[in-house]
Amino acid sequence: MRLDPVADLLSQQDGVVSRRQLLDAELTQAQVDTLLRRRDLVVVHPGTYLSHTGTPTWSQRCWAAVLYAGRSALHLGSALHQPGRGADPSGPIHLAVDWTRRVAPQPGVHLHRVRDLDDLVRWNLSPPRVRLEVAAVETAHRAPDDLAAISALAAVVGARRTVPRRLELEMERRGRLRRRGLLTDLLADLDRGTHSVLEHGYLVRVLRPHGLPQPTSQQEVVSTAVGTEYRDATHADLELVVELDGQLHDGSEARDDDADRDLDDLARGRVTPRLRYRQVFGTPCRTASRLAVLFAARGWGGTPRSCREPGCDVGGSSRHVADDLPH
Repeated sequence: MRLDPVADLLSQQDGVVSRRQLLDAELTQAQVDTLLRRRDLVVVHPGTYLSHTGTPTWSQRCWAAVLYAGRSALHLGSALHQPGRGADPSGPIHLAVDWTRRVAPQPGVHLHRVRDLDDLVRWNLSPPRVRLEVAAVETAHRAPDDLAAISALAAVVGARRTVPRRLELEMERRGRLRRRGLLTDLLADLDRGTHSVLEHGYLVRVLRPHGLPQPTSQQEVVSTAVGTEYRDATHADLELVVELDGQLHDGSEARDDDADRDLDDLARGRVTPRLRYRQVFGTPCRTASRLAVLFAARGWGGTPRSCREPGCDVGGSSRHVADDLPH
């Protein structure tokens, strides 16, 4: 007994098939039981089978979840997942089902009951997925901290999978949204190519809570051989410029331009630490402790202080802070 009647279906669904599909292909329940007994089919979820005995791939786990739940679609991180791009292939499958339905939970599958599901899903995809913008904004809404929320939107824009305006429209469509102000400002930054969210975060999360000196200029105009450039946060009295780098691409040309700017600053006697979203929103205390060392080395006579958040180790003399740096 073979699976020839559903060969095309298995090819389309990455080796996964449901009992209903087998019966619709005119296999009998007795034949299905024989295929299971012979291990030609292996149960993944009740009524959902895999056509081999190995470990299911991410794609196969997604298909198994969708076929098990019936009319459903990948959601949240599962809808955003790109194989080989850092997502955990063994993580849970997030699945959206209509608000009115009740589906029994299964190990490794997180079910989300969603209103107006039909309007939010790209049913033509295999397997179906909640629209990218819907999944990204909902992921940002559920994020445990500001950095994760920023990353949810910045990642899809940076990968050129969508544009800020589409994300803005999705944010306007939905009602409740955590961090709406922060995310609205972020999308404006991404659209204009500015870094105001980073600039504000640098002041209120890194400098002020830790007693570090304020920039003497928030944006300095510098004339170079190739034209006019802008420096984000200049500490002129310390001969130091902090670059707030919100770039979302990793092209070699962009990295070369960054290296040229840093080299120009060093030639002028300036040091140029480069901060991104993670340093400002993810590890502001760690960033402050490292900046305190740089500021002290450049002549700052102040003393950094703890922001009193749990785990903040900023404080004491700059010598003590420097001693904590890895060698």
